[in-house]
Amino acid sequence: MKHVTPLAIVAFCQLLTGLAMADMSIVNSKHNLSVTGPGEIRALTEDRICIFCHTPHNAAPSSPLWNKNLQPTNYTLYQSSTLGSTPQQPSGPTRLCLSCHDGTIALGNVLQPVEGIQMNMELTANRRSYLDTDISNDHPVSFNYYDALPNPELAPVIPAGLRTYGNGNIHCTTCHDPHDDTFGKFLVMGNQFSALCTTCHVNVAGWNGSSHATSSKIWFAGGPGGGKSVAERACSSCHTPHGAGGPKRLLHQLEEEKNCYPCHDGTVATKDIKSQFNKISRHPVGATTIDITGNAHDPAEDLMFLQGHVECVDCHNPHAANGDQATVPYASGALALVAGKDQTTSIVKPIVYEYEVCLKCHGDSSDSIPLITRWINENNTIREFDPVNQSYHPVIAIGRNPDMPSLPSTYEPQLTSTSMISCTDCHDSDSSSAIGGSGPRGPHGSIYRPILRQRYDTMDNLPESETSYALCYRCHDRTKLLDDQGLYNASGHKQHVVDGRAPCSACHDPHGVRTDGNGDHTHLINFDQAIVLSYPGNAAPIFYDLGTRAGSCLLVCHGVSHDGSAQFTYP
Repeated sequence: MKHVTPLAIVAFCQLLTGLAMADMSIVNSKHNLSVTGPGEIRALTEDRICIFCHTPHNAAPSSPLWNKNLQPTNYTLYQSSTLGSTPQQPSGPTRLCLSCHDGTIALGNVLQPVEGIQMNMELTANRRSYLDTDISNDHPVSFNYYDALPNPELAPVIPAGLRTYGNGNIHCTTCHDPHDDTFGKFLVMGNQFSALCTTCHVNVAGWNGSSHATSSKIWFAGGPGGGKSVAERACSSCHTPHGAGGPKRLLHQLEEEKNCYPCHDGTVATKDIKSQFNKISRHPVGATTIDITGNAHDPAEDLMFLQGHVECVDCHNPHAANGDQATVPYASGALALVAGKDQTTSIVKPIVYEYEVCLKCHGDSSDSIPLITRWINENNTIREFDPVNQSYHPVIAIGRNPDMPSLPSTYEPQLTSTSMISCTDCHDSDSSSAIGGSGPRGPHGSIYRPILRQRYDTMDNLPESETSYALCYRCHDRTKLLDDQGLYNASGHKQHVVDGRAPCSACHDPHGVRTDGNGDHTHLINFDQAIVLSYPGNAAPIFYDLGTRAGSCLLVCHGVSHDGSAQFTYP
């Protein structure tokens, strides 16, 4: 057979593809597998370039001018609860690409020349371009774009400039041009700011104003894409189209939270959130065991029947989260476009109030283990904060008690009896910037259980101090509560907390108290069973509300019987 010169072969390939400039063509790319190629993998002697894929004669019948016999390989395909189309076994151009990139056919195993081509090495599993026959962790291919519609995230028609086949079938060559490496990775267009990704995924809700789309923070220099800003990396900060860590969402790492940590450990983002999850009390984002893929959270999960899990994305939408501030009780930008439940257990998408993301898991549930065993035990947080209760902290509604002389405090001078608070005013990091610390805000983790921003002692017979009950004193002024002479002759708190060494939690249930028929439950009164016992003959200890700042008790506490005859006043 007559030996065709390399220039003739190159001219033939350029004629097929319409390429005009050699410096942008296959010649200077890794797809030039000839002995003159620039990549690590090269032929030992073969100097022809196109021959590794194409031959003008005796080609494979499966595809025009194709120089390899395609193997009858079955591939493990990508699956996702959010993919509206069903990928099929690779076909067309995708099958041609995989004939090299799945590793099943040696690179030099071509039809012409019949003796094959000797290579200096093969495409091995340690290379990023090696895809294997398991392509479940790669962007789906061989599916029809229009079958995935309607999808508010996707463009309603295939964007101009992207090549599809057979009326909308997506293949490798929709994103890659194997003959042109102008943009790197043989992409059909530049992908700075994820321009290629967002050509199809054009309407990702909240993306354009999100921190991940706009941040100028520089990605740490040691990783892939180092030196680029978060905004420039965009989608690729978390996602990869090939070789993802797991078979869903195309995330770099299998465990969802490990895609967040590379930035949110203080190296890129300002605050170190990763270390919060090492604290004794934390949301267990690293304890996912339910889903064999490593991610218990699913974007399509039914919020009415949630399995027990918590992941970063249960509270944060990475495509929409931003730095917008909010006033209580509204949700801030950190919780933008997250789903939750309202006080009636109805699903809300997106949440309006911060507490709605908390109620998604902690609301209509009986799974939580209470910190204290009380005489009225209630694991359902929605019931605790129910505005029909005699008392509750004002998270869902303004409080019922208009007379709150312990407000405001020196720490929170804006608080009044008509103020509302958020869950994160108590459940927050112990190093939160809200209390002057250098750490992040939010209930990621704390040294105080259950994820409390400040100390809240619940043990009996401990000496009172400003630090022991710092969480309560943050809002409720300590001096006003304990100074007998300074305010309303208030003997109750000083006698019990200072003299009797009873913790705040001995009498007060911080969320709220539902009515049970045993006395009054104003002022968050719901006694700790380990400290307060029922009076002989009664089913439970009883508190009687005697009007403004006054009450009496029928119970046994610290071995002392209270028969209801003594009246205490409280600020």
